[in-house]
Amino acid sequence: MSSSMREALADTIAADGDLRSPEWRRAVLDIPRHEFLRGGFFHRTDEGGRTGWEPVRPENETWLSACYSNESLVTQIAGTVVPADIDGRIHRQPTSSSTLPGLVVRMLEELEVQDEMRVLEIGTGTGYSTGLLCHRLGDHLVTSVEVDEEVSARARTALGTVGYHPTLVVGDGLKGHAAEAPYDRLIATCGVMSIPGEWLEQVRPGGRILATVSGWLYSSELASLTVRADGTAAGRLLGGEVSFMLARPQIPPPLGVLPDLSDGTERECIVAWDVLNDWAARFVAQLAVPKAQRFSLALEGGVFDVLLDVESGSWAALRKAEGRWIVREGGPERLWAQVEDHVTRWRKEGSPGLDRFLITAAPGEHMATWTR
Repeated sequence: MSSSMREALADTIAADGDLRSPEWRRAVLDIPRHEFLRGGFFHRTDEGGRTGWEPVRPENETWLSACYSNESLVTQIAGTVVPADIDGRIHRQPTSSSTLPGLVVRMLEELEVQDEMRVLEIGTGTGYSTGLLCHRLGDHLVTSVEVDEEVSARARTALGTVGYHPTLVVGDGLKGHAAEAPYDRLIATCGVMSIPGEWLEQVRPGGRILATVSGWLYSSELASLTVRADGTAAGRLLGGEVSFMLARPQIPPPLGVLPDLSDGTERECIVAWDVLNDWAARFVAQLAVPKAQRFSLALEGGVFDVLLDVESGSWAALRKAEGRWIVREGGPERLWAQVEDHVTRWRKEGSPGLDRFLITAAPGEHMATWTR
């Protein structure tokens, strides 16, 4: 039965334009996704106004068909909890998942691998994408790094079940894996705040890095970069509102004690808060304030929308009054002024789509610009 489901999945991904080559179609047909989900997954519920997660295990009648849906499936909650651990519902944040197959395949197509290329994968997860890479290239050319030892162990078992034994490493994926370098390609299935210097060092000049660049405003985009001889890399954003969980070392810190929002300087906004509701505009804003977190507070005087950079202590609190947006800013940096500067310049250029953005990366940083 699963073979027909795999064929239907391949047809769905192809119809969406994400599956384009016969080599990757063969991989989708031959690699059984359900073997990588033997531990089950979590189904989202929103009852009572709270997001919760309920386990779906192999004995559940919906398990197999869900494995071949073109959907992401959450496999771990709160860093340790897996479907076998609970009955009922859990109200915590997901920490690992099996990415929707269409996105996995799209990324593998964009990677443009060729025979005999050596690939480093950051974020093994369930191992499904690792299995597709092994099918295409051979497991001796695939190295995959996973930060969570138990997640890596489950992936190793699943990969062995389907006949593959790539190099699996437990460690911080942001550091890559120098022992198998240099690589021809690097693909990351987690979001990053910036392109790590170790990645640039471990991919040969002319090689390619495919990674999702993000920030704490959580507008993220897939970037395809070519490594240059000077140790930097350049490329473009591919568009499409690609979203991954941030690499665990880059998860934002707790907000801690909030600043006194009655301090600071108040003025009328040039750009309204609701600009952050637009994915592309929020990405532009995030370029200005990558370490700012956003949230809302109900205080005396109304509801305030807040940006806070915990590291610098800078903040901006916005409220709407009589049809106007008012901002109060405090700390060493004027966060909303920086957002306004970036967004205003982007709008003056005609608000180019994110697929018109160019990105340049040096160790520990990246810079994005746009073209008309």
